Amino acid sequence: MFKAMLIVIGIGMGMSVGATLAADVDAGKKVFRKCKACHTLKDGGKSAIGPNLYGVVGRNAATVDGFKYSKAMKESGLVWDEETLTGYLTKPKEFLPGNKMPFPGLKKPEQIENVIAYIVEKSNK
Repeated sequence: MFKAMLIVIGIGMGMSVGATLAADVDAGKKVFRKCKACHTLKDGGKSAIGPNLYGVVGRNAATVDGFKYSKAMKESGLVWDEETLTGYLTKPKEFLPGNKMPFPGLKKPEQIENVIAYIVEKSNK
């Protein structure tokens, strides 16, 4: 049942069925530990060093109230979906030169798929 819900949520959030089926939310929770150093993931949560990531999938970039984004992020025109998050989380500085996230990126594609699935799952509770 949980996988079925994740598929529906993933499709509704613009994720492909293949990536959603392959994703492991529990593994994504472990990967998110790296993100927790700078980001929160709570409905109405405050931003920290980085913006709150609750509901990030489907959201326009640089739109969390009160967070000071880089000029590059504000002018990017990005909408966060599976494709843009994958590119950004792989190598943030190459994907969007001038952004201020110091994280070097995730090396393994499955880590990226899993962390996106975890963020989607946490954002829909």
